[in-house]
Amino acid sequence: VETMKSARNDDSAPAGSDLSEQIKAATKDNHVRAENTQLMLSYQKGQITLPQHKVLLCSLYEIYKALEEELDRNSSHPAVAPIYFPQELARLEPLEADLEHFFGSDWKNKVIVPAATHRYEQRLRKIGREKPELLVAHTYTRYLGDLSGGQVLGKITQKSLGLSSKEGLSFFSFPGVTSPNRFKQLYRSRMNSIQLTAEEKAAVLEEAVAAFQLNIHVFDDLQKMLSITAETANQSQSGLRTSTLPASPIAASLCVALVSMGVGMCAQYASPTLESLTSLFV
Repeated sequence: VETMKSARNDDSAPAGSDLSEQIKAATKDNHVRAENTQLMLSYQKGQITLPQHKVLLCSLYEIYKALEEELDRNSSHPAVAPIYFPQELARLEPLEADLEHFFGSDWKNKVIVPAATHRYEQRLRKIGREKPELLVAHTYTRYLGDLSGGQVLGKITQKSLGLSSKEGLSFFSFPGVTSPNRFKQLYRSRMNSIQLTAEEKAAVLEEAVAAFQLNIHVFDDLQKMLSITAETANQSQSGLRTSTLPASPIAASLCVALVSMGVGMCAQYASPTLESLTSLFV
């Protein structure tokens, strides 16, 4: 936990007129809240489980797919162009590699995400269409956060999951960035050079706070999803040992439990199957 806090403190700067400093100050409380969600505490304590890591990767894939597609589409926008670094920061391909490692070549048919992830993705699509300057808040929140904690979390995850190699940990690696600290300085400088009206700057600060809230909701929903899935799976296994019920009612009960939370398939947005849920625990 102390390691993660020190990584965050290294980024600290006194609030001033620069956009990056104002975002840092505006999101301070929500940053602490995000770090103290059950899912993130599991990472920081070195107690992350394979199901936790797999569901997080699923949601990160949906989030980054929306974010990076909108950044690509708006790459020439005056507020996006200065902080557009696809070669250095893009996370979509690393996430695809990690998902294939953990789920297999047909991973797209096994990925499940909670309703909070869909809301996050929809928000990114909406501002990408209507107010691209607000993407600045999300790039700051996601990329600089992942870049700051990537190496630490990667090592924690490798140890927690007992991984013998770096396979499955691509998300935490930024091969295009030789010095994270120097790159973050460059990134903040580029952010601070963006020309925004007072109204636009206020909207970006508000969006940064909302971005942390969206992340917190995703973390909480993922933990709830895992808890319900594990509990229902245990009940189903117990029932199978004591009865001869067919598989279909079991699958239906699992789907009902998760659909009530608003969970859907990542690609098709359909109800998860028993097979897709079981894959999280393999």
